[in-house]
Amino acid sequence: MTMESNATKVDVIMLWKKYKATKSVELRNRLAEHYLPLVKIGLPPHLDKDDLLSSGFFGLMDAIDRFDIDRNIKFETYAGVRIRGAMLDYLRAKDWIPVTMRQKIRKYEQTVYRLESELGRSATDKEISEALNITLEELQTLVGQCNAATVIPLEEYLKTDSPEATDANPADTAEFLELKETLAKAIDRLPEKERIVVSLYYYEELTLKEISLILHLSEARISQLHTKAIFRMRSHLARVRGTLTN
Repeated sequence: MTMESNATKVDVIMLWKKYKATKSVELRNRLAEHYLPLVKIGLPPHLDKDDLLSSGFFGLMDAIDRFDIDRNIKFETYAGVRIRGAMLDYLRAKDWIPVTMRQKIRKYEQTVYRLESELGRSATDKEISEALNITLEELQTLVGQCNAATVIPLEEYLKTDSPEATDANPADTAEFLELKETLAKAIDRLPEKERIVVSLYYYEELTLKEISLILHLSEARISQLHTKAIFRMRSHLARVRGTLTN
């Protein structure tokens, strides 16, 4: 770590301590400015990015107000939960996915679920297209359209904050850890490229553009891999929970 990065870290800690002691609006705004890069997301073009990012910013401000610097957790982890939660609330309020698209998504998800239950492995594009009675080209188009439904997708399964970010009771903590283990197993079952994309996007918190540069693929292709991975993982979670019915 460089001297500059060490100095920056010390400055941020001091800023936190001063803010917690004074609750100064000016200091809170300085913290928000420092952590503003946390409010980032890839969006379908038809969504109002400014409104969604504004929701994420309010989630960041809420996280700053609630965060306890003396607890042994990273602010970035804590804030991520609040930011994504605020964005999800905005999206749910807007109800921006058309009914026809929801029907297509549901049919695609059910098909992946059924195939992978029968096969005991990830279904290929060819198998999925045949099951849907469409061409491979039509399948790729469908996956592209479904991408709109995978904005902050996995939080739909994380209905409670992580135990590190809240004062969850033991039962909630056990449920969260069980879900986390299930998600890890679902990731392990993904085809290699999809697994890499999910790991880089959710664990390394890279953007789709950054991942495209690493894997030497177009951003559109990375987006497609991300979408397919999400639906496979949803299918795996549904099989475990028994929540997806035809």
